[in-house]
Amino acid sequence: MLARPTTAASRIIPAIDVPDPARAAEIAAALAPHTGPVKVGLELFGAGGPAAMRQVAAHAPVFLDLKLHDIPNTVGSAVRALLPIRPAMLTIHAAGGPAMVTAARRAAEEAGEDRPIILAVTVLTSIDAETLSATGVSGGPVQQVLRLARLALDAGADGLVCSPQEVSRIRDAFGATPALVVPGVRPPGSEAGDQARTATPAEAVAAGADWIVVGRPITRAPDMVAAAKAIAAGIG
Repeated sequence: MLARPTTAASRIIPAIDVPDPARAAEIAAALAPHTGPVKVGLELFGAGGPAAMRQVAAHAPVFLDLKLHDIPNTVGSAVRALLPIRPAMLTIHAAGGPAMVTAARRAAEEAGEDRPIILAVTVLTSIDAETLSATGVSGGPVQQVLRLARLALDAGADGLVCSPQEVSRIRDAFGATPALVVPGVRPPGSEAGDQARTATPAEAVAAGADWIVVGRPITRAPDMVAAAKAIAAGIG
C-alpha cells in the first residue's frame, strides 16, 4: 500500500479534473516531482477510462476518486475490476453501509501488498447543514461525518475523506490510525468555489490531515509548479 506522506510536498494531491487524457498526463508529469499522488476523478475517468488513468499513473501514484456507491456485490466487483490499473487509493461512499464497505475492502485485498487504500467518503465538502437537512439528515455535517466514519472504519475502510472542518474531531474520536484525505482546501486568498466547508492547507494539516486535495489553485495557476511549491512552503 501507499505509505503515509513524510514531507509537506508529498501531502499535496493535485486534482487533475480535465477531460483530456493527454493534458492530464502533462499536468501529472509537471507536478509529480513537487507533490504526492494525483487525483483522477469522474471527469477524466469518464473521458478516457482506464487508459487515461494509466497515462497519469506513469508519472505518479493515482488517487482514483470514483466514490463507488451501490449494492455490496456490485461495489466489490467494481473494485476487483479496477485492480489491474493499480490505483494507489480508491474512494467509496460510507453511506453505502457496512456490508458495502466490507465488500470493497475484501476485493481490494485480492491485490495483496499492492492493494489500494480504501477511503470512505463521509459528507461531501460541497454540502452544508441546510443541504444535509434537505436530504433528511439532522444534526449537521459534523455529527453525520462522525457517524459515517465509525461505520466505515468498523467495516474495514483504511481511512476517510472528510472536509477540513471535521479532521480534528475525527482524530479525537479515532486516533492516528485512519488515513485522512481532505478536499475543500484552499490557499489563503483563494475563492471557495463550490466548496462549503473549507480551510487553508496549513490549517488542514495542523488538524491532522495526512493528504490534502488541491485542484484549481494549482492546476489553473499561471505556474503550476510554483503554486504547488508555495502551498508546500505554507504547510511548513
